Amino acid sequence: MLVLWILFLLFMSLVGLVLFAAFSNKKAEQLLPPSGSFAKLGSTRLHYVDQGQGPAIVMIHGLAGNLHNFTYGVATPLAQNHRVICVDRPGCGYSTRPSNADASLEAQADTIVSLLDHLQIESAVFVGHSLGGAISLAAAQRHPDRVKALALIAPLTHLPDAPSPVFKALDVPSPLLRSLLAWTLAIPGTLYRMSLSLKVVFGPERAPSDFAIRGGGILSLKPQTFISASSDLQNVGWSMPDIEAAYANMKTPVHVLFAHEDRILDCKLNGEDLPSRIPGAQISLVSGGHMLPVTQVELCVQFIEGVAG
Repeated sequence: MLVLWILFLLFMSLVGLVLFAAFSNKKAEQLLPPSGSFAKLGSTRLHYVDQGQGPAIVMIHGLAGNLHNFTYGVATPLAQNHRVICVDRPGCGYSTRPSNADASLEAQADTIVSLLDHLQIESAVFVGHSLGGAISLAAAQRHPDRVKALALIAPLTHLPDAPSPVFKALDVPSPLLRSLLAWTLAIPGTLYRMSLSLKVVFGPERAPSDFAIRGGGILSLKPQTFISASSDLQNVGWSMPDIEAAYANMKTPVHVLFAHEDRILDCKLNGEDLPSRIPGAQISLVSGGHMLPVTQVELCVQFIEGVAG
C-alpha cells in the first residue's frame, strides 16, 4: 500500500510540473507575443522583424536568446540608414523547427540565408552575437556571395573544452530526456538559477530591469527554449571543428567586438586570437561583459555601422 501511495505522489508531482510548464509557456507568450512576420522555409517557420530601408543587415542572436536581444536597442538606430532584419533562429523565440530536422549550425546558417531569398535580398551584412557569431561564420563560408561582411559581437569562434557553468543544465545529449526535462524540471530550475545566471551572462555589467520583456528574457520560460538551446549546445561540438577548419580560406571581411571581462566566452580564444586564424580579421576590445547588444547599445551601433558602411 505504501508503494502505491509513493507512486501516486510521484505521478501527481509529475502532473503538477507539466501543468506548471504549460502555464509558464502560456504566460510568457501573453506577456511577449510575436512582434514580427513569419516565413515558411522548408520545414522551418521563421519569425523575424524587418524594419528600415537601405543596404541589408541580418542580426542573429545567441544561445537561448531571441531577436529581442537586438530589438532592445540596436536595431532601431541602425534602421535609420539600413534595412535591418532581426531573426529568431530556428526553434528559438517564435521560430519553429521539427524535432527531426537538421539543427546543425550549418543548417541554421542555410535557413537564414534562405530568408534572404524569401525577402528578395541579394546580400547582407551579418551581425552575429555569441552562438550567432559561429552561425554567421558558417553562412559566410557556405554562401560567400550572400554575406558582404561579418560584424561579430562576443562571438563563439573556438570550440570550448566545456560549456560555461551557467549552461551546464542544457548539456543533455538525449532528445527524449531533453523534452522530458523541458516539460518538468527545466522551468523551475531556470527560475531558481535566474538571478545567478543573469550575473554571469551580463557580468560585470548589470542586467537591465526591463530585460525580461523588452530584451526577451521572459521567453526563457518556454519549454521549447530549453529544448532548442540544449540541442544547439550539442551541435556546437559537432559543427565547430568544421567551421574552424575553414577559417584560413575565408575571403569575407570579418570584424569582431569583444569585451575583456566576458564571463561566458574566453576573450583571447574567441576574439584576440582570431586574426591569426582568419586572414584580415579585425578585433576591437572593450571593457564590459557578454551582452554588449543590450548593455552598450551605442557602442554596438557604431561598430555595426562602421562595418556596414
